[in-house]
Amino acid sequence: MLVAGSPTPSERTPREVLDDHLSLAASGDWRTDLERNVADDIVVLTGFGLFRGRDQVRVLAELLEAQLPEASFEYTTVMVHGDIAFLEWTADGPTTRVRDGADSFVIRGGKIVAQTIHYTVEITHERD
Repeated sequence: MLVAGSPTPSERTPREVLDDHLSLAASGDWRTDLERNVADDIVVLTGFGLFRGRDQVRVLAELLEAQLPEASFEYTTVMVHGDIAFLEWTADGPTTRVRDGADSFVIRGGKIVAQTIHYTVEITHERD
């Protein structure tokens, strides 16, 4: 929901969209993130394949959550230039971790319209 006087989605800068995306992702609020920050016709390229649209992005979010249950994320590099953004990240969970997370984004009209995602899940120890 937008607050009176706040920018409409199309008026937000790419940095504002990315910051909102990261904040909502960190809180686990994927529904709001998808509605507010992701274009209906988004295209995402990953090592798992090509994903199109919000429904398939939801599948990717669920996959990440399943691969990294209860993980905390750290964003080590966040850069935005024009409508392109780059993110490097790590994640630590009870049984898995990521050290090489890297995403790139194209953000236009207040929405993420394209994204690439790369990460390698390492198993740290088996859950009891």
